[in-house]
Amino acid sequence: MNYQTEHDCLCWGGVNTRKLAEEYGTPLYVMDEMMIRQAAADHTEAIKNYFGGNGRAVFASKAFCCKEIYRLLKEEEFGADVVSGGELYTAVAAGMDAAKLVFHGNNKTKEELSMAIRYGVGLIVVDNFYELERLNRLAGEEGVTQQILLRIKPGVEAHTHAFIQTGQIDSKFGLALETGEAMEAVKAALAASNLDLQGVHCHIGSQIFDTEPFGLAAKVMVEFMSDVREETGETLPILNLGGGFGISYLPTDDPKPVAEYYATIRKAMEESCNEVAFPMPFLMTEPGRSIVGPAGITLYTIGNVKEIPGVRTYVSVDGGMTDNPRYALYQADYTATVANRMKKAKTEKVTIAGKCCESGDLLQEHMDLQPCTPGDLLAVFATGAYNYSMSSNYNRIPRPAVVFCKEGKSRVVVERETYGDLMRNDY
Repeated sequence: MNYQTEHDCLCWGGVNTRKLAEEYGTPLYVMDEMMIRQAAADHTEAIKNYFGGNGRAVFASKAFCCKEIYRLLKEEEFGADVVSGGELYTAVAAGMDAAKLVFHGNNKTKEELSMAIRYGVGLIVVDNFYELERLNRLAGEEGVTQQILLRIKPGVEAHTHAFIQTGQIDSKFGLALETGEAMEAVKAALAASNLDLQGVHCHIGSQIFDTEPFGLAAKVMVEFMSDVREETGETLPILNLGGGFGISYLPTDDPKPVAEYYATIRKAMEESCNEVAFPMPFLMTEPGRSIVGPAGITLYTIGNVKEIPGVRTYVSVDGGMTDNPRYALYQADYTATVANRMKKAKTEKVTIAGKCCESGDLLQEHMDLQPCTPGDLLAVFATGAYNYSMSSNYNRIPRPAVVFCKEGKSRVVVERETYGDLMRNDY
């Protein structure tokens, strides 16, 4: 992992982390703006190289959602996918073009669907027959024809944690190919008077390092689009392959360069299209973690260091599962360092403990770390995705601030919550 130091202290986005902690407090989410922009540019460039003008990336908002990320990614020629009324509202409020938004979700409410129609969302990804009927009715009431994609389960099981696999038949998302359900949904969508079926969508999972599953998913989906043409006469123009591009959380993780994923997808789509004489679809992808994950770190102040002889050493910090629940949820791996002791070797084996009143409030176990004492600063790497967006107020703990750093300067993009914020909706 490449990073800079200053006076034995970690720097992020050109800013000394000790200075960041002193100015903004801890816990603190810190994002390197240029890393975000470069990651977005990598996707945009790869799509242009392999698909010309026949493709677009949209940012998976669930990874990290705030107004500033939409402003930034709009400048990088990105659209966005949203999965709730709140994400949709934030994206539009930040100036994102609603026509470049894709609205997901396995159980969108009536209010959310109506909101999407009124805002002019470009594509709504329909998950099931109930939603298909409801959306058709709501679009008719609004007097519009809504463009949609159908979410398909391609039967591709990526090698990742079971909680983040979504492409197999046993998933709460989408319509199954194996049962004929997907084709039945296509016919129902084509028959819906207020809907315009533009294509199909799939998402095989998250944190995937291999390129092969993406190629296999592309092949399966093109073949299905060909079957649709054969049975209905309709040539669907859009294929959305979702996201899932892996990032490095540990030194042993080895994600492929983004371009390799797109090269694999292009090859699979081209071969499949040639086999069935199908025109090359417009490709959409939905990167989220790969855009913001590596760009983020979380800073904590170390408090109690508790050694239990013969058992383990707990290093407690002033945050925990409220700002990063991923270890508690599925034992997600992270790398960390004592940010103000960067020249020291990692000679200790410790467990990082949070401050919540839960035995399971841990950020990492059996982690190699430098010797540390109360008042030291802990930095956890690759927390830019699914940390702020999954944070909570458990134990009435305010959410941390989010700071963007760029070329040695920092700015707040999300204010730290106050105790007053916690009670704002109380009677």
